[in-house]
Amino acid sequence: MLRALKEDLLHDVKSKELRVIVISAEGPVFCSGHDLKELSTQDDVKHHTEVFEVCAEVMTLIQRLPVPVIAKVNGLATAAGCQLVASCDIAVASEKSRFATPGVNIGLFCSTPAVALGRSLPRKVALEMLFTGEPLSAHEALMHGLVSKVVPEDKLEEETMRISRKICESSKSVLALGKATFYRQMAQDLDTAYKITSQVMVDNLTLRDGQEGIEAFIQKRKPVWSHAQDKKK
Repeated sequence: MLRALKEDLLHDVKSKELRVIVISAEGPVFCSGHDLKELSTQDDVKHHTEVFEVCAEVMTLIQRLPVPVIAKVNGLATAAGCQLVASCDIAVASEKSRFATPGVNIGLFCSTPAVALGRSLPRKVALEMLFTGEPLSAHEALMHGLVSKVVPEDKLEEETMRISRKICESSKSVLALGKATFYRQMAQDLDTAYKITSQVMVDNLTLRDGQEGIEAFIQKRKPVWSHAQDKKK
């Protein structure tokens, strides 16, 4: 499943037509994480290492993709499933959705989900989830920043598509630059972050779409995006 998800995420990633990715599921569970049978002692350490390495690759890939990735959650997201939600750029959840890291209850602490969780939630909220395994409701997840929006189940598709369409109105190259810079500066101290982003603002102005957007605003017209990374001559 992880390999298939990685393949799907990378499919046509360089195409100008690809503007946003939505990860969703069918049934009452968004994602329940790893198959515990696959983590039994019947498999060797090499296999276990491969499982977690591939999982980490998928989670980090999401933030390195040049387009926004939205989790559309309609149900339970536990362990690596909760990690998946936390790793996405945006998460829209139905009111019935719940989020948990219950590994501690079966003797396998959710250490890898804790990486994404600790970067999305306040430390004490994340640690309570990790130490107790108790789930957050959709509204608790919204309050603490794990998800972006909570809507009634019958409005989930509509709201996810509304956000997706709004993203599609912007330049892909500008969004790609902005997303990469956001995650890059988050890992820096304040002074370094401002130094990095100040230079990126300058670089953004040299893009063809950077200049097109400004010219369109001044001329009071809709911009015509090229979605290209090339600079204005």
